[in-house]
Amino acid sequence: MRWLDFLEYVGARLLLALLRSLGPVAASNVAGRLARWLGPLLPVSRVANRNLRAAMPGLPRAERRRLIRAVWENLGRTVGELPHLASLDVTAEGPGFAVEGAEHLRSGPAIYISAHYGNWEALPVIVARSGYLFSSFYRAARNARVDALIQALRLTALRGEVPMFPKGSAGARGAVAHLAGGGAIGMLLDQKLNDGIEVPFLGLPAMTAPAAAVFALRYRYPVIPGRIEREAPARLRLIVEAPLSLPDSGDREADIRTLTSDINARFGAWISANPGAWLWLHRRWAKETIDAALRHAGA
Repeated sequence: MRWLDFLEYVGARLLLALLRSLGPVAASNVAGRLARWLGPLLPVSRVANRNLRAAMPGLPRAERRRLIRAVWENLGRTVGELPHLASLDVTAEGPGFAVEGAEHLRSGPAIYISAHYGNWEALPVIVARSGYLFSSFYRAARNARVDALIQALRLTALRGEVPMFPKGSAGARGAVAHLAGGGAIGMLLDQKLNDGIEVPFLGLPAMTAPAAAVFALRYRYPVIPGRIEREAPARLRLIVEAPLSLPDSGDREADIRTLTSDINARFGAWISANPGAWLWLHRRWAKETIDAALRHAGA
């Protein structure tokens, strides 16, 4: 197994070196087209198809197939652009970044929220280029060497020192301390959390992480939604939205549920407007929820 891990690490380094040698536009194009062709052939695409049938039952089969290809292309481009994020800057045109809603970025403590939408890897980088740094949660790769390689890419792209928190209890404790000390954090909150709370997501009940709501209501820190829209190969636009309203009913559990529902509603609005930009490959909903939705739709 250790040899397999080593070979996986070597393969990852070679892939990143190849993508880096191509330049940002070509790397995005090559990785996107390869993923668009290969991805729909993989078994995990059946997860995306079931998700789409359940959450968007009115879509014809041809449109679902088109969206699944778009999902894979977006994922491929995200990977292709990863080794180039360190060299990209905020620019008026061509490879690089643009920012919309920069007035909502904060120099003090804040909770930035987003989803696996567009090039989500670029979100903390663009915020950093705009003069702000925030820490992030991350899911560690199974292969420790590959994980270290990815983390090095991320930190290099940020051009600054910022703590990163692994998902899990240890990371949560570190994030709490970071927030209590006046730091800002970023969270991707669109994946299923079995021990979360059940609130609607794209019209279906979904187990959802309440961490952002818990932190925000504890410290009364702003919750700032932001997403990345891809305008062209290696041309990305960060759209920052106004902070969400923080409920204050006096019922802590109800307020957590309300704010978590509001977060899911923002993500749902983005996805509904541009469904091919979201990573439908996740098992976002419980199998029982998907099965029930498909029976109701007569699928």
